[in-house]
Amino acid sequence: MVDPELKYCLKCNDEYRAEIEKCAACGIDLVTGRQKIEIEEARRRKLEGRMTELSPDDNLGRLRRGTLPEMRHLADLLNDEKIPTLIVGDMSTCGKDRFGNTLGSPTTYDLLVRMEDGQEALQVVETEHRKSTAMDGHDTTGMDAVYNPAAGEACCPACGCTFKTTEACCPDCGLNFG
Repeated sequence: MVDPELKYCLKCNDEYRAEIEKCAACGIDLVTGRQKIEIEEARRRKLEGRMTELSPDDNLGRLRRGTLPEMRHLADLLNDEKIPTLIVGDMSTCGKDRFGNTLGSPTTYDLLVRMEDGQEALQVVETEHRKSTAMDGHDTTGMDAVYNPAAGEACCPACGCTFKTTEACCPDCGLNFG
């Protein structure tokens, strides 16, 4: 239940007193309870208006490839967001007998979604990946950093530590750049 008089973090959903401006955990600006109610209502309307059935005319694209349990898990998450999915087995991954006949079930499956749902589906899958790999709370600010020995100073892509490039490894995590 959202209290219109309090504030909320849109990332972690923590609740704060009205005078607090930033989330202590995420560092992002808080929204008022009224704003959160409006956002949730807009999301609800969007989900209600989404077509949940696939048709033969839909332009489908592969979102992910993996084992059947993995694809079922992701399909369940997407279906919760009213994004319809189709799981298709890759028959080339089935075993064959000595005569070339297909045996058993595929070992690899494709998760398909409508092309127009692709961006939102990717966001759902990325959020799940961040949660399931414990990357949700990990500082990724240095993730795209490139070690340049001529720069004088570098940011470690593993831990985000800034250090002099005269050192061949990160003093914080020990990642070796030599």
